[in-house]
Amino acid sequence: MIAVLQRVTSGAVIVDNQTIGHINSGLVVLLGVMNDDDEWDSEFLADKISGLRIFNDENDKMNLSINDINGSALVVSQFTLCADTRKGRRPSFINAAPPEKGKALYENFMKRLESKGIPIQSGEFGAMMKVKIDNDGPVTIVLDSKE
Repeated sequence: MIAVLQRVTSGAVIVDNQTIGHINSGLVVLLGVMNDDDEWDSEFLADKISGLRIFNDENDKMNLSINDINGSALVVSQFTLCADTRKGRRPSFINAAPPEKGKALYENFMKRLESKGIPIQSGEFGAMMKVKIDNDGPVTIVLDSKE
């Protein structure tokens, strides 16, 4: 499972010209579910993200977690993170989980994050979405549950 974290001052997801998810300070989490992922991967990433110290303290040092700042998470499914670009010019998505499995692990990930006290907003699994991100820093971190 791959997660791209972006520290934000705000984030939103829009589907069919309707805002379906919005947060202020916190993280936008773009989440790609791979074919070989299981619940362990979603729980590992949720646990890691909830404690990751990537927010600034009073001395402007990255010392605080999303919980420490009372931040929220906007979680957006993004199967394109599973792209294999080693051959040719068109990405292959053969390593992405099938939709049923991807959705179940996406939802498990959000439940696990929420159980850590993090308010969650989300996109719509499988939908064409516009994602608005007001990056803070910018701070962008890539996590892979297999590494």
